[in-house]
Amino acid sequence: MDWSSSNWSLLPVYLCCFFSFVFTTSSAFNVSTISFDEGYSHLFGEGNLVRSPDGRNARLILNRASGAGFISSRLYNHGFFSAMIKLPSYYTAGICVAFYVSRRVSTHRGREERYRLWFDPSKEYHRYSILWTANNIIFYIDEVPIREVVRTPAMGSDFPSKPMSLYATIWDASSWATSGGRNKVNYKYGPFTAEFKELVLEGCPVDPIEEFPFKDCLNTETQLSAKEYPTPLPECVIVPSEQRRFKNTGRLKFGGSQKSRKHKRDRRSEFAMVTSTSEDPDM
Repeated sequence: MDWSSSNWSLLPVYLCCFFSFVFTTSSAFNVSTISFDEGYSHLFGEGNLVRSPDGRNARLILNRASGAGFISSRLYNHGFFSAMIKLPSYYTAGICVAFYVSRRVSTHRGREERYRLWFDPSKEYHRYSILWTANNIIFYIDEVPIREVVRTPAMGSDFPSKPMSLYATIWDASSWATSGGRNKVNYKYGPFTAEFKELVLEGCPVDPIEEFPFKDCLNTETQLSAKEYPTPLPECVIVPSEQRRFKNTGRLKFGGSQKSRKHKRDRRSEFAMVTSTSEDPDM
């Protein structure tokens, strides 16, 4: 994939609730969690953001009136952004829960990669994380690296380099999220709730006006780099021949019939993780 053709302003993890269930182990990042008010502010959805009594957890609600969202109180130039998240359950077609880093709330173009999750994210909490350093970007689920983008000279200024904010949102994505928009949000099953806890914001905060770091970020960069895996996990080793076949066909498996098969189970919900990069002319 040619990464040199897009300017990046958006590093999201879209935890979209589409239409099957596609279960998890977790080690542990060495992170410090914060309360909601220590790092975040209400973004939109009057009354649809609910904090826990101790102020450390947050709940985003989607109903007929509105979705909801929150944003980091500061801009960051590189960082580690993470949360334990549990998605809405039962019939969730058309709903999108997004956890992302961006210079603005929405973008008009971008690239996406969709991953079928190996567990049901509505049953229990799982940790979703984004590590953004000067040299690479890694998306994680439960401390397992799902996607890595390594900075190369060919990217030039296309690699994210300007300060960004962390966003978390829930919203009605009926127009595209499930089967290309054929299956809409059914509010008969609402309200729909996404829950967030063990919030983590680690990085180099910057002045929102001058976009200049508040402090020397050299130690911060060193600490961020220490979170990376020194070598790829065995299942993540790239086999050149398989890489070429996937690039040409887009198929993960080969052999056997490729015709769609009917599943015997009840397919009320499908959960996928979408990592995306989007263009911004201001980058």
